[in-house]
Amino acid sequence: MTSEMPPTAAHAKAETSSLGDLLADVTRDMSTLMRQEVELAKVELKQSATRAGKGSGMLAGAGVAGHFVLLFLSLALWWALGTVMGLGWSAVVVAVLWGIVAAVLASIGRKELKAIKGMPQTAETLQEIPPTLKPTT
Repeated sequence: MTSEMPPTAAHAKAETSSLGDLLADVTRDMSTLMRQEVELAKVELKQSATRAGKGSGMLAGAGVAGHFVLLFLSLALWWALGTVMGLGWSAVVVAVLWGIVAAVLASIGRKELKAIKGMPQTAETLQEIPPTLKPTT
């Protein structure tokens, strides 16, 4: 006794549709999928650009304010060291300290920029396209 499963909607459509109609459906579905992937990429890029712009603006403002703080602290350090070792040598000491700080900050900044990820969700969903839809070689 063999029990057959009732035909699904896909089976019924396959039996009643022509090959041309089925290919048109596949083409339309692929077109829709590609449009959705492009739209996802646009949204991810816009979101990343917005966040980068806001972050950059805040960092620029903090940089200007911090610059003035560091300028006056550096002048105070230069003046204080100048009373001990002379103004010329104290200026060199303060400049060397700032050179070290600049090198450390540049290194950390370079590392952070290398860690930026582009469009992770788009890349992930593109990999999920079934292999049967990819051209075979």
